[in-house]
Amino acid sequence: MSEAILLVGGKGTRLRPLTVNTPKPMLQVAGVPFLSHQLARAKAAGVERVVFATAYRPEIFEQHFGDGSRFGLDLDYVTETEPLDTGGAIRNVADRLASGPDEPVLVFNGDILSGVDLGALVAAHQERDAAVTLHLSRVDDPRAFGLVPTDEDGWVTAFTEKPQRPEDIITDQINAGCYVFRRSVIDAIPAGRRVSVERETFPGLLADGAKVLGVVERSYWLDLGTPAAFVRGSADLVLGVTHSPAIPASIRPELGEALVLLGARIAAGAKIGGGSTIGAAALIGEDARVYGSVIGEGAVVGDGAEVRDSIVGQGAWVGAGTVLDGVVIGDGARVGANNELRCGARVWCDAVIADGAVRFSADE
Repeated sequence: MSEAILLVGGKGTRLRPLTVNTPKPMLQVAGVPFLSHQLARAKAAGVERVVFATAYRPEIFEQHFGDGSRFGLDLDYVTETEPLDTGGAIRNVADRLASGPDEPVLVFNGDILSGVDLGALVAAHQERDAAVTLHLSRVDDPRAFGLVPTDEDGWVTAFTEKPQRPEDIITDQINAGCYVFRRSVIDAIPAGRRVSVERETFPGLLADGAKVLGVVERSYWLDLGTPAAFVRGSADLVLGVTHSPAIPASIRPELGEALVLLGARIAAGAKIGGGSTIGAAALIGEDARVYGSVIGEGAVVGDGAEVRDSIVGQGAWVGAGTVLDGVVIGDGARVGANNELRCGARVWCDAVIADGAVRFSADE
């Protein structure tokens, strides 16, 4: 296996305001842009070349990763000029692929944190001579997902919509957003228009009698599309619940369950834990508490403040004594002293909240 497509075109609206300035896959997760984890795992599995399928803020990807040489990869970039959905985005990069018609091409979403064995997925694809192979994850509650049943030999039998009633739940297997395509199947996707892999490409293959393989496993799997999932995924990487070769080494190992990046300052009496990440040049004040949270580069958490299960954007400021619980603070925002925000509150980039102006929760 040597080639992959990385789907990174989404706008990340569920993570706003963090994604106003930064594409979702470029947000820092456990100290590095999330795509660094994706690329490191792909390289470890033998991938040598990756084509980025971009749309929103495409320049940011190339500015950071360049030609890929410093990551030991050959990187290329293709930008769609209008929304094409997953299948259309895959087809849109076909002209940049170097693989032969019968060779495997790994395709994966840029917002899924997964422990799937990529090498084993490709090996199964080749051994079973599948047209497409899907990584399928088993979930406890599949109602929010399209379902992908398989027969006793692992061949996919159908692709169904989100179940509306309990009796519609025919399997706990869902599409986990990672595939291996035979190159010729990519070339056969209609070009220049929207194409859904789940509603058009995959059902069409089944209708034509093509072999679509499902590899089912219960390895770690998490869609990082919401703030709660984002902080959980970052914490799980720091805590070792799941692993990535891209995680930077902590410069403050005595803090235990935290990742503290270069130049961050932790004042006396501050307590950091729960898999928190403290960004470069950030400042955590005296007696502050940070648990299970992501504190952005250059952000300030004031004396005695408490930040739990929250995201504090780059250059944001959290005043003394303020409590954040399950909150997103946008880049450059200033939350004054002695406020209390909880339960999914979001503060927009560069917004200002005065001292003591908010008790409990608010959307700014």
